[in-house]
Amino acid sequence: MFWRSVVGKLWFTILLLVCFVLVILTVLLLEFFENYHVLDAERELLQTASKVSEVVQEYDDKKLIQSMAELIKDPSSQVLVTYNSDEFISSDSNSNDLPAVGYDWFMSDPELSSVIKENEDVMKVAGFAQSDLEIMVVGTPLSNGEGAVFVYQSLDTIQKTSDQTTKIVFLGAGIAIILTTIFAFFLSTRITAPLIKMREGALELARGEFNTKIPILTHDEIGELAMAFNRMGRELKFHINAVNQEKEQLSGILRSMADGVLTINRQGEILVSNPPADQFYQSWIYENDGKEPAHGKREVPQPMRKLFDEVIETEQEVITEITVQGRTWVMLMTPLYDRTYIRGAVAVLRDMTEERRLDKLRKDFIANVSHELRTPISMLQGYSEAIVDDVAETKEDKNELAKIIHDESLRISRLVNELLDLARMEAGHMTLYMDSVDIMPFLEKIIRKFQGLANEREINLQLHSSDAQGTIHIDADRIEQVLTNLIDNAIRHTNDYGAVDVIADRTPDQWIVKVTDSGLGIHEEDLPFVFERFYKADKSRKRENSKKGTGLGLAIAKNIIEAHKGSIHVHSRVNEGTTFTFTLPTELEQGEK
Repeated sequence: MFWRSVVGKLWFTILLLVCFVLVILTVLLLEFFENYHVLDAERELLQTASKVSEVVQEYDDKKLIQSMAELIKDPSSQVLVTYNSDEFISSDSNSNDLPAVGYDWFMSDPELSSVIKENEDVMKVAGFAQSDLEIMVVGTPLSNGEGAVFVYQSLDTIQKTSDQTTKIVFLGAGIAIILTTIFAFFLSTRITAPLIKMREGALELARGEFNTKIPILTHDEIGELAMAFNRMGRELKFHINAVNQEKEQLSGILRSMADGVLTINRQGEILVSNPPADQFYQSWIYENDGKEPAHGKREVPQPMRKLFDEVIETEQEVITEITVQGRTWVMLMTPLYDRTYIRGAVAVLRDMTEERRLDKLRKDFIANVSHELRTPISMLQGYSEAIVDDVAETKEDKNELAKIIHDESLRISRLVNELLDLARMEAGHMTLYMDSVDIMPFLEKIIRKFQGLANEREINLQLHSSDAQGTIHIDADRIEQVLTNLIDNAIRHTNDYGAVDVIADRTPDQWIVKVTDSGLGIHEEDLPFVFERFYKADKSRKRENSKKGTGLGLAIAKNIIEAHKGSIHVHSRVNEGTTFTFTLPTELEQGEK
């Protein structure tokens, strides 16, 4: 039975094929290496003979020639230099099997004697009558034609090398056969794997998994069995695929929706939900210290329960707004019909937090602008009425009222211009006119501009720099606007006899500028909002001249610094002072715009 099975056939075929190939390859390799070793030995002996011949031609000292021959030849070979029957030189050999032969032995062989008689190279394998030993002999004539150099070596040395090669070849063949046997059994197990899958597929089909399909890879008994299995489940698979496709399409639509969707059955259990709806459900559980049910059935959150009951009873859609974990959700719940029977409801949840935040920002902006404009407009109206009604009798009084009206109009103009600048910056329409600026003269010019104001208040205004020499590529007017705002704020919010320090420093990656004052500082809860529009930290910095500010300076400064690809931040402690720090990347030095 084993030889009739697919496993037995495959294993026997692979093993037989590999053995056949290995036998042929082994025979060819052995023949090749045997010939190769013989030819290699002949070539080496001929080279030795040629070198000894050159030595003989160069020197006449026989002892020197013998010493040189010992150095040139292989230890297992022997050299014989002959001039005639009575005069020859013979070297030693470390091979005990190699006999000592003389001039007469070489001359007795017709082929070897032709080296001297015919003056030509000879290579031959010769033997001895008294023993089975064979040697390889190479002869080359001397250039004077009166002698020859013979180099001979025992074939046993070559045979040892061939035997070693034969062992390696047979060892490789044996390893290959073992590996082939392992591979054949491994492959046979891979063949039986589809049979195991068919059995598992049959069990899955019995459990209702009609989507199971076995690939048909062969046309033997395994392929026929797979074909019969697939034919049995084809019709069932077609219908199941149609249902799964519709389900996946619906699931993909739900996952891609930005709004949350909940499908609820009549018992109030959540059947289907998408990621935004899951976020709402998890937030509701966290806020109400609830836990998900262990049985895995999720129920309608309590804020939705009354709404759900109303939809089921009235069979009409209902809309409401729910706040969970600080986020505002608008929910639209619609009844879900099964033909004429209401089997549940579908709730659509939309996160309106950002919209509500923007609405609040718009309202706050209008309120802030109205608040900022109300005072100067009231003053303009009041003082202009005073002039019209001739309340101011003298020319000096009228001039004073006119000056107040002029200052308030400038205040309104400044507020409107700053609002326009801020709007352009936030819309990304700000244009930077970049130029190389020497940092220290630039900072010193700004410090000199405020030195008079600081001296009036007896405030110590100083510039400090550790390593800020060099140039920086910036929009000088915009950066001066930032520094002007920061230094002006520091002076206005610092007590008399205080100190304001401007510190400039440079690192390999960025320029760092700090404006530090010894004023009253900013409360910790106000720090996150100092860069917002119309923000004024009046709670910690109450000074009369601070009323001149519009609350837009720091917002504009932040936009300018970010347009230069830098950053600005603030550190402050009440009654200890405030430090504004902004950084500019050094790559702006390369002309970045």
